[in-house]
Amino acid sequence: MLKSFSQYFLDVTYIPTSSLQALFDLFTARTIEKGAYYAKVNETAKKLAFLNNGLMRAFYDNEKGEEFNKLFFKGPAIVAAYSSLITKKPSIINIQTLTVCEILEADFLDIVALYDEHPGIETLNRKIAEQFFVEKEKREMSLIMNDASERYALFQEEFPGLENEIPQYQVASYLGITPVQLSRIRSKRV
Repeated sequence: MLKSFSQYFLDVTYIPTSSLQALFDLFTARTIEKGAYYAKVNETAKKLAFLNNGLMRAFYDNEKGEEFNKLFFKGPAIVAAYSSLITKKPSIINIQTLTVCEILEADFLDIVALYDEHPGIETLNRKIAEQFFVEKEKREMSLIMNDASERYALFQEEFPGLENEIPQYQVASYLGITPVQLSRIRSKRV
């Protein structure tokens, strides 16, 4: 796992080997079963994960029990209830595994504690946060500016093959449409 962990972060920005090792030393390997929650609404997040292998989703749910997928994480990826980590307030989002997931997990405050001695880690964290922001903005724009068929095409580009790994209703939820609408879009594309 060290190789994929290191490569993931080096693809984001250069970080000295000593800093990368200090960061890696904070993480503990863990396997999470399919269907388990990594983060839950109303729980305050304290940990951040490197998803080495597997698939997770971040979603909101309302009082009626309806779920709205915000995003998918496919390893390798960083996974966290980030706003809860930053604000130290209860999470407003759930993160759930869709497959068995292999992760490396660390306490977020332990990572932050490395900033002074290893400024490259702070730069890394900032760049990852910036990437999340850019992706969030692109997704919000797509939901407003693109019709359902265009959003489906973008989903297929961003997550190739994912629709074959998860139920149709999960894809529809991410696209902001019903499963019936998704079926119609798929039938027109065949």
